[in-house]
Amino acid sequence: MGFTEIFVATHDGALKRAGILDQGGSAPAGDAVRIQGISDFEVEQLGDLAGTAVHAGGADYELTMVDVSSDSLLAVPAAMVRALADLLSYETEGEGNVLDDVAEQWAAQDDMPFEAAQARAYVQHLAELAARIDDSERTGLYVWSS
Repeated sequence: MGFTEIFVATHDGALKRAGILDQGGSAPAGDAVRIQGISDFEVEQLGDLAGTAVHAGGADYELTMVDVSSDSLLAVPAAMVRALADLLSYETEGEGNVLDDVAEQWAAQDDMPFEAAQARAYVQHLAELAARIDDSERTGLYVWSS
C-alpha cells in the first residue's frame, strides 16, 4: 500500500498538487500530513471517530470526489473539518483528553500501520490543519491517496 496525503489548499491548488502526486512527484510539504500505509477509508474512519467524540456523530463523513481529472483526490466534508478542529478545544467532564482518545481508537482499527503515539501526532496535526481552514480564503481540506 502506498500513502495518503491530507492537505489544506484552494480547489485549484488541490488539483495542481494532485497532478504532481499522480505523476509520482513530490509536492512541497506546506500544510500537509503524509501517512504511509493508509487509504481514504481510514481517513473516513477518523472522521467518524472525531464526530462521535465531539458529539457530532451521524453526520456525513464520507469523502467526496473533487474533479473527474483525478480520482485519487477527494474533499473532506465540512462536518469532518469541524469535528477535527473541535478536537483541539473540546472539553469533557471527565479527565480524559478527547484528542488522545480519538487517536487511540483510530490506531486500534483493523490493520492500522501505526501505534497510538504516532496516531496522536497525526490526529494533532490534522486537527491543526482543519482549524486553519478559512472560508474567506476558499481553502479546504483535501485527501490524496495512492
